[in-house]
Amino acid sequence: MGTSDRNESDVIFILLGFSDYPELQIPLFLLFLVIYMITVVGNLGMIVIIRINPKLHTPMYLFLSHLSFLDFCYSSVITPKLLQILLVEDRSISFGPCITQYSFAAICVVTEAFLLAAMAYDRFVAICNPLLYVVVMSQKRCALLLTAVYTWGLISSSIFIYSLLILSFSGINIINNFLCEYSAILSASISDKYVTATIFFVLANFNTFSTLIIVLTSYLFIFVTVLKMHSASRRYKAFSTCASHLTGVTIFFGIILFLYCMPSSKSSWLLVRINTVFYTIVIPMLNPLIYSLRNKDVKETIRKLMEVPVRWPSG
Repeated sequence: MGTSDRNESDVIFILLGFSDYPELQIPLFLLFLVIYMITVVGNLGMIVIIRINPKLHTPMYLFLSHLSFLDFCYSSVITPKLLQILLVEDRSISFGPCITQYSFAAICVVTEAFLLAAMAYDRFVAICNPLLYVVVMSQKRCALLLTAVYTWGLISSSIFIYSLLILSFSGINIINNFLCEYSAILSASISDKYVTATIFFVLANFNTFSTLIIVLTSYLFIFVTVLKMHSASRRYKAFSTCASHLTGVTIFFGIILFLYCMPSSKSSWLLVRINTVFYTIVIPMLNPLIYSLRNKDVKETIRKLMEVPVRWPSG
C-alpha cells in the first residue's frame, strides 16, 4: 500500500537532532544562526558581485553564480528547521513537510554535484585548449550545460522521491538526525524496501561516481598539461585558477564519500550528524569564501563596493 492509500497526516517523524546534548542546544543554535547568516550574505553577495562586474561575465563566474544560488537554496532548506528543533521541545515533522524538505535538498545536492563537474570541464578547456576556449565555452554551450545539469538534478531527484512515495508508513518514526534524509525515511517504512533501496543504490552511485570521473579526468589532463609548461609563471597561473574549485570539490566529495563509508552503528550516529552538518550547513558557507579569497577580480569588486560613500537623504 502506497502513501496515497492512507492518511499521510497520521505519519509523524521525530527529528532527534542534537537532543542528546541538551546543554549544547542554545550554543549550537547561536553557532548555526551565525553560519546561516554568513551563508546567505556570502552567496547572495557573490551573485550580486558577479552580475555587476562586467569582468566577471565569463563561463567560470556564470557557473560560480549558479553554485552560490544552489548553496543558498540548500542551506535555506535545511538550516531553518535545524534552528527550530534546537529551540523547541517539539521536534516532530509530518510526512508532507518531511518529503518536501528531502525533495528540495536532493535537487540541490544532485544539481550541485553535476555543476561542480561542469566547472571542472570548464577549467579543463581553459587550460588545455586556451585558444579554443571562447569557441568551446560559448554562451550557447554554457546554457546547454546548465540546462542539462538542472534537468538531470530534477529527474534524478524525482526518481528518489517517487521511490519513497510508493512505500507505506505508519505512526511515529524516529530520525536520528536533524533533517529528513533518504535512508532514515526508508528505514521507517513498513513496506518491502528492496526495490526502493536498489533504485537509490544504483542512482546515487551513478551520480556520485560519474561526476567524480568527470572531475578526476579533467584534472588529470590539466595536471599533465601544466607539467608540460616551461614557464613557472604560467604553471602558477594555471594552478591558481584551479585551486579554489579543486578545494571546493575535495571538501564536497570528500565528506560525501566519508558518509558512504560510515558503518550503520549507534556509535557512528554522532559522527554522521557532524559530517551532515559539514556538507549541509558548513560547505554552503565556505564556498563563497573559497572562491573569493584567491580571486583578484572578486576582491577588487568587493573593495570598490566598500569604498562607495553612503549618501543619506537630506532634510
